Amino acid sequence: MSGVGISIDTSDLAAIIPLVDGLGDFDRARLLSDIGALGESQTRRRIEEEKAGPDGAAWPENAEGTPILVRTGQHLLQSIVWIAGGDSVEWGATWEYAHVHQFGATIKPQQASHLAFMVGGRHVVAKQVTIPAREFLGLSGDNAADIVELVTNFFGRQIGRARRAS
Repeated sequence: MSGVGISIDTSDLAAIIPLVDGLGDFDRARLLSDIGALGESQTRRRIEEEKAGPDGAAWPENAEGTPILVRTGQHLLQSIVWIAGGDSVEWGATWEYAHVHQFGATIKPQQASHLAFMVGGRHVVAKQVTIPAREFLGLSGDNAADIVELVTNFFGRQIGRARRAS
């Protein structure tokens, strides 16, 4: 599985927890789930709408002129998932060929001298095909800012609840 992982180290909070009532008992699973859902949403948006890597560079055009990384069956898009547990959350793609799109690949024939396939309704024969990397996993500056905002808001709500309860 190719993916993105985020870890939250809360060990440094131990010293200030007594100063911030209610913060020590935050719902870690909920926070990680919220981050995972946001990361999955950001990745889907990158594939469906932005069509650019986390660095903002537009993906190279494909030979068919169809929407990049979204073809009939939408295998990649449908395989974007997240999982949270313990102190971490990860999201990525479970589709067996996701790595080809993330890192690029060169495809060569295994048992013949040439590859033969259809592109845009025309028959193509080639000795090899290079699929350029179209990085869809990762965090852009805006993605990271969205996650920081989510975490900040989450803890702000926690503090607000603790104050109302006291």
